[in-house]
Amino acid sequence: MTSVNPFNLSDSEEESERRPNETVDTERSPSDGAPGPPPGNPFSTPVDAEPPTLLSTNRTSPNGEGISMSSASATAMAGVAETRVSVDIIAAQLLRDQYVLTALEFHTELLEAGRELPRLRDYFSNPGNFERQSSTPPAKEQGIVPGGPLNRAGSISTLDSLDFARYSDDGNRESDERVAVLEFELRKAKETIQALRANLTQAAENEVPSQERKNFKSSPEIQEPIRPLEKRALNFLVNEYLLKNEYKLSSITFSDENDDQDFELWDDVGLNIPKPPDLLQLYRNCGSSLPSKRDMVDVAVGADFADLTGHCAVQDPPRKPDLSQQAEVVQELEYQISLLNNEKASLTEQMRKLQSEIQTLKQTVSSPPAAALDCSSQNTSNPASSCTAITSSADPPSVPRADNGQYLDIRGVSEPQNEPPCTQNTPQSHNKLKSRPPVQFDQPNRKLAPAFQQALLSFCRMCSDSRLGAEVSRIADSEESVMLMLGRCLPHIVPNVLLAKREELIPLILCTACLHPESKERDQLLHILFNLIKRPDDEQRQMILTGCVAFARHVGPTRVEAELLPQCWEQINHKYPERRLLVAESCGALAPYFPKEIRSSLVLSMLQQMLAEDKADMVREAVVKSLGIIMGYIDDTDKYSQGFELMLLSLGDPSERVVSAVHQVFIPAFAAWTTELGTLYTSLIPSLLARIEKLLMHGEHGLDEHKLHMFLTALQSLIPPLFAVVLQNAPFTKRAKLHGDIPAIEVTRFPRPASPLQDVATIIGSREMLSALLLLYDHQLEHEGTTGWESLLWVVNQLLPQLIEIVGRINVTSSTCVHEFSRFFWRFCRTFGKIFTNTKVKPQFQEILRLSEENVDASSGNGILTKATVPIYATGVLTCYNQEDDRKLLVGFLEDVMTTLSLSHAPLDSLKASFVELGANPVYHELLLTVLWYGVVHTSALVRCTSARMFELILRGMSEALVDRRAAPALITLCNGPEFSVRISTIPAFGTIMETVTQKELLERVKMQLASFLEDPQYQDQHSLHMEIIRTFGRVGPNAEPRFRDEFVLPHLHKLAQANNSQAVESKRIDIATQLFEAYSALSCCFISEEVMVTHFLPGLRCLRADMEQLSPEHEVILSSMVKECEIKVENRGMGDAQGSMSIASSLVGEDAKTKFLSKMGQLTTSGAMLANVFQRKK
Repeated sequence: MTSVNPFNLSDSEEESERRPNETVDTERSPSDGAPGPPPGNPFSTPVDAEPPTLLSTNRTSPNGEGISMSSASATAMAGVAETRVSVDIIAAQLLRDQYVLTALEFHTELLEAGRELPRLRDYFSNPGNFERQSSTPPAKEQGIVPGGPLNRAGSISTLDSLDFARYSDDGNRESDERVAVLEFELRKAKETIQALRANLTQAAENEVPSQERKNFKSSPEIQEPIRPLEKRALNFLVNEYLLKNEYKLSSITFSDENDDQDFELWDDVGLNIPKPPDLLQLYRNCGSSLPSKRDMVDVAVGADFADLTGHCAVQDPPRKPDLSQQAEVVQELEYQISLLNNEKASLTEQMRKLQSEIQTLKQTVSSPPAAALDCSSQNTSNPASSCTAITSSADPPSVPRADNGQYLDIRGVSEPQNEPPCTQNTPQSHNKLKSRPPVQFDQPNRKLAPAFQQALLSFCRMCSDSRLGAEVSRIADSEESVMLMLGRCLPHIVPNVLLAKREELIPLILCTACLHPESKERDQLLHILFNLIKRPDDEQRQMILTGCVAFARHVGPTRVEAELLPQCWEQINHKYPERRLLVAESCGALAPYFPKEIRSSLVLSMLQQMLAEDKADMVREAVVKSLGIIMGYIDDTDKYSQGFELMLLSLGDPSERVVSAVHQVFIPAFAAWTTELGTLYTSLIPSLLARIEKLLMHGEHGLDEHKLHMFLTALQSLIPPLFAVVLQNAPFTKRAKLHGDIPAIEVTRFPRPASPLQDVATIIGSREMLSALLLLYDHQLEHEGTTGWESLLWVVNQLLPQLIEIVGRINVTSSTCVHEFSRFFWRFCRTFGKIFTNTKVKPQFQEILRLSEENVDASSGNGILTKATVPIYATGVLTCYNQEDDRKLLVGFLEDVMTTLSLSHAPLDSLKASFVELGANPVYHELLLTVLWYGVVHTSALVRCTSARMFELILRGMSEALVDRRAAPALITLCNGPEFSVRISTIPAFGTIMETVTQKELLERVKMQLASFLEDPQYQDQHSLHMEIIRTFGRVGPNAEPRFRDEFVLPHLHKLAQANNSQAVESKRIDIATQLFEAYSALSCCFISEEVMVTHFLPGLRCLRADMEQLSPEHEVILSSMVKECEIKVENRGMGDAQGSMSIASSLVGEDAKTKFLSKMGQLTTSGAMLANVFQRKK
């Protein structure tokens, strides 16, 4: 049914008002359909409707030919005029009404016809007609008179017309007019391509001779050769089928083999026909029998069969076609019918929009008051009454709405062709607005002319001729339409939001990406999400991750794999570490939502690659944590070896934060998986022990302490899971009950876990269950034994003996190794409990450490008491519990070891390691002093000597009060003994006191004791005493108080150097000279006053140089340089250039001498034995 324009307006004002709305319609997606005539007859020319837009006047008929209709001809037809109008009048009218683009098209058509019009030629050749006036807004807003200045639009082919200043990045981009010109040029290019393609198609069809075709048709068994165009069409359909059914690799291979064809564009096939159905549809239709006879109804559509595609030409009536040809014709006709239906729907939508505009205009026209109107008057006098303002938006039942009623257009609502009564609402009007009450507007009691009212409303400054105007002018009224609107708007909103506030857009982006129906738009939105912030901080990344998890929960694993995972993969090598960090964290956060096959393959490989290649510590840390989460969800047993290698790789990372993440997250998660697999104590722990043994075996000449630390800390992190396995596999596990009185677990029962994942209660499930199991565990160990307890028997019979054997092989002088193993045993014993330690661990150590001289090899020092087993047992096992009995056991063990080693003249390294490890903790200082006092009062001088030497190891971290109260009196007691060896052994301890203590009274007492050693005649011939004093002075002198150094150390070194010049025994002279050289070398780095320099330091150096002249010329050169520098400094001070103090080593004068001195020192060793050998060679 043809629609009637109630206003019958054809002047330029009406067209100017309608053009912006129609332009918006052309900017919609192709699914909205192209503008065209009313749906009653898709091939007829509309009588009273304008062309929908000046920029798109072509539509395609079913046979592919273009039907062109200019605006001028449409206007002439609207007037139903039979008189012929000259082209010059038409051109003048177009220019006067500012239909410039239509005039340009008209001009082009006249040029092609060879009828150039001077008026149009002069107009378009004058650039002044297209220049923008700087202060003139667009003509639409100003109501500019016809023929005035026009906004100049750049052409793609005329760069001289571009105004680059207008397309700046200041946000005031006005590209609509440029787009219009480009669309016109694009349409003209497409027409040319269409014509060329038609010629190509015709030429290709004529390649096979007609006689051959007749032969093929008469002989079905002979197959006609495939034509080039048929081959390209089939290639396109095959590639489309492969892509749709996820055969992507096959599609890529197929595309490579047909590199001369573009599979993304159907027009590249070259056929001038619409695209046929896909392969699946063709397959389903090819085997179907002849369709049954259907009810037929004649429908006049106003189309001649001659206008249809040549492939479906109708046969002559007398000649009955065969079945195959008839089926082909029917199929082609059905395909053409579907195309026509689509065009009909689009035209219906266009008609609805036009009716909506008409209704809008009607609502704005004056009408009688709503109260004075009844239902009968609405159908005659005023179709736009108040009671039909919203219900009139329904379409006629026979015309479906193209957008399913998804939009409420604020520019107007549709006018029904048959106005229903005002008390009735059509069903379609409430499909989307069931809960929305009818909207009614008060109409004024005025009688303005509709044209006047329309012109009056044109002064309302509303904009709908742009993308944003089109979005604003229509309001979505369903979820799907809201999602479509957000999908279109968000890409334009995001770049204009401040970086610091872009996280506020995350909810909008995620909701739209979840609910948007189109996959390409969803991918674009997720791409925007991951690129939302250039370098997201922690809080912003947390927001994005939270949104990703919510998205994953909403859409399921398939879309997570298809949509989220590619976004992670794209940014795996991003230049900003924050973006790579987001990828690493996303893999962990989304681990529960990936398909299990992807989780254990692609995601695991991504994280492994980032762990091995990424240079940023924080990224690798996040990778390790995500790997731990993956290990918590993986169920592919074949990935165990890969997980073990990942653990070793991450443990060897140079970054401490990465290694910390391994212990906090990865190892507990990996251990939980191995527990389920039953390989924790059968495979994982034995593998680490085997690597430690291999390391010790190959490390006889230099142990790799870093790797040992790496493996041992990994074992330490596996202690809580191992204990949990012991509890869960115990004979009493099934008897554990949670009801009743369950005592709380002591706070100090377990060592403090590095993370919640290492908490035994977390591994078991709850603290209540753990408490119940611990009660049964202690009772089982104490009363019932370990029979049938497989996991605990493995710990007792295999793990402990192997660990004790490894401990006996490490170097006791390596404080790092001793400390690491001590910590391991301490955590092991604390985790397994006191009863286990007393009944299972201590007996095995005590069996090995039998405190007798049989376990000490005095000649080689290879006895078990000289190994690292002693300090590790003392510091790792005996210190686990701090009760009185435990302390007594530790004291007794140390006293026995000290006595046994001293009496057997064995090396004291194991005892020293024990004192160093225990002395680092002030809690054990009192206990160690108790042990040493036992040695002080021992009857054997050997034990007292050992006790005196142990004081030096624990005094450094001891409080001054404790030193004053217990250590100093014990040392003085030893000095009062009859043996010189015991007295000499106290000198290093006295030196440590002078180095660390600040109490004057205590320092004076120590000073007096040292002075007695140096000045008492009974010590004058004690060569070993002098050696020990010089060695101690060289060690503590640089760190002691300057007063003690200037008044005591340097004067006595001067005396000892002077006395050594007259030493008759050459071996003693060599020893003293060696120690003096080392002492003066250390003291030369100190600031020394001028008086002490002249009085003691320089004279002592000269005396030592005198010895070196006879013993070692090499050392004499170094000493001469030192003496020369000191003399120069003293001379400069006498001239007034000297400073208050000086440092020989840092002096800038005599730089060459200092360099020579340091180079010589580098060639020599500081050990007394080596220096003595040097002197002997030079003798």
